[in-house]
Amino acid sequence: MEKAATSAKEKNTSAKGTSPVIIDEAIVEIVSDSGEGAQKCGQSFGAISAKMGNGVWTVEIIPAEIQPPARSREGASGIRVRVGSKKVTNMGDQAHLVVALNEQVLFGRISQQAYKEGTVLLIENKWAQSEQENIRKQYAEALAEFKERGYQIIEIPMEVECLKIVRDAQKGKNMWVLGMICYIYGREVQKSHDQIKGIFRKKAQKIIDSNIALFDSGYNWAKENLDFNYEIPAMAVAEDQVVMNGNEAISFGTMASGIELCSMYPITPATSASHHLADYFEKAGGVVHQAEDEIAAIGFAIGASYAGKTAITITSGPGLALKTEFIGLAVMAEVPLVIVNVQRGGPSTGLPTKVEQGDLLAALFAETGDAPKIILAPATIEECFHFVILARKLAEAFRTPVILLTDANLATGVQPFPRPKINQEWFAGPIDQSPWKEDVRPYEWNAENGLSKRPIPGQKNGMYTLTGLAHDEKSRVAYEPDSNQRSMEARSRKMAAFQQTLKKPTINGDETGDLLIVGWGSTLGAIDEAVEKARAMGAKVSALHLRFLFPLEPGLKEIFSRFKKVMTVEINYSDKLGDPMITPENRRYAQLAWYLRAQTLMDIDCFSNVYGQPMSPGKVLDMIKQELNIK
Repeated sequence: MEKAATSAKEKNTSAKGTSPVIIDEAIVEIVSDSGEGAQKCGQSFGAISAKMGNGVWTVEIIPAEIQPPARSREGASGIRVRVGSKKVTNMGDQAHLVVALNEQVLFGRISQQAYKEGTVLLIENKWAQSEQENIRKQYAEALAEFKERGYQIIEIPMEVECLKIVRDAQKGKNMWVLGMICYIYGREVQKSHDQIKGIFRKKAQKIIDSNIALFDSGYNWAKENLDFNYEIPAMAVAEDQVVMNGNEAISFGTMASGIELCSMYPITPATSASHHLADYFEKAGGVVHQAEDEIAAIGFAIGASYAGKTAITITSGPGLALKTEFIGLAVMAEVPLVIVNVQRGGPSTGLPTKVEQGDLLAALFAETGDAPKIILAPATIEECFHFVILARKLAEAFRTPVILLTDANLATGVQPFPRPKINQEWFAGPIDQSPWKEDVRPYEWNAENGLSKRPIPGQKNGMYTLTGLAHDEKSRVAYEPDSNQRSMEARSRKMAAFQQTLKKPTINGDETGDLLIVGWGSTLGAIDEAVEKARAMGAKVSALHLRFLFPLEPGLKEIFSRFKKVMTVEINYSDKLGDPMITPENRRYAQLAWYLRAQTLMDIDCFSNVYGQPMSPGKVLDMIKQELNIK
């Protein structure tokens, strides 16, 4: 990493046309105003790199407003792409190279400590000749400040070069930039052309040709004018790879699971999962139903599931809040259902385009009364695919809703992983229409495990009343004193039965030590990278990552007892001791820490933040060093 930064700082003073400098990884950002295609540029760069055999992770930089004012410091839109010669699992720390379509958007990223001394800034230089004096002044002042910060500045005539090919440079600059960075990092031209053809496959041929010409112009301009370029060796990969983001993985997992209906209402950052399904689901025999609101969406899904085919509904935090009453119905009526919650910043509208892990307690406890349901948290994009398949199976086996908690980091992050090999066991079987035994009640709860067989509408003798009222085994209103107690016990016992099937979580590191870090969801890569670096420094630190959040994986209390201190790392809010008014008695803990303290009755500490950014390995490493007094 440092080798890349140093080489960039020195601008690789060898003459143009010489062999590229070999580096282990690069962290690249493309930032611009909204609507200039920076994200499409970075996604393409990431996809090309993955197809060349590199490890890749992308993070979208999305402003809180849909269309913030142009050249605003708070309105940066873009993407970060981390490319490596081995598997990449997180966004990394400070960027090595940044392409900025205007200089003002860089300030928002600087405030988030995204860059460091030596970071190379490739900046559109048209603003230096703006007709508006205040813009020329802003440009000059910004470049002076960037130099003081130690950034390496290269001014690029992007607009001038693009106008040689297209009339509107704003609509073509992203492909020109793609060509420039593909030259800098040695990306294959043919793979790049193929990527562009795929992006614009539904457009006219002249549009495809124009974008390829823009790419070639950027590539050739960089080759002729920049005196640095790099090579990032490919990983040794034995299997075919696929490249996608977490929402696309959720979509493909839905199709692979045999689910045939997705009922949803658009909400950021979950919407693209249903958009992707809409493009492909019909070919797999499925239907995407866009309801009039979040409540209608889950109601429709429950109806479909009741009819015999488990459905999925995809949403984010505010949508989950609206779905709570219907989730309670699915728990009470014991209707299988898969719910995907792509978490974002809250509460209320919160930070709709930013990442947070703030919905764990809502998923656990938001419903009125006692409403246990299975909760899973995929930690990688690959797991987003496989966990939908698992969720559908669990929903049907335990006759319950299953909630998948992903987040905006997984949703928009792009990563390669081994191409899944289709397995017949993934798919839902045909609806059982054999005659129902008349002596079997619709809620014939097994006293040992709480399970019961589910009658399907259409089965002979299988008719029963579905109700959200407390009910007995015959689905009749629970008037007698013991009925509600029995049904509560059965629904809870199902969760205990499922917990008995789980294995103890694996530990990254030693089985004992000074510090154990516990994480969940998309923080996995940052935690593991930080722990590995800390262990290389001699720290006695290990990590454990939870995928099953209700019920929890077994053996946690015994594992925790082997470490002097246990801390969670999370992207949600917690108070810091020492802050004004905060005492050990009133301190609020991060959500997983709060939950683990209640479940284990152990002193679990936490490290968390709500900056709206993915957790970085550098922040976790700094915390470890502080906790263990490592200089």
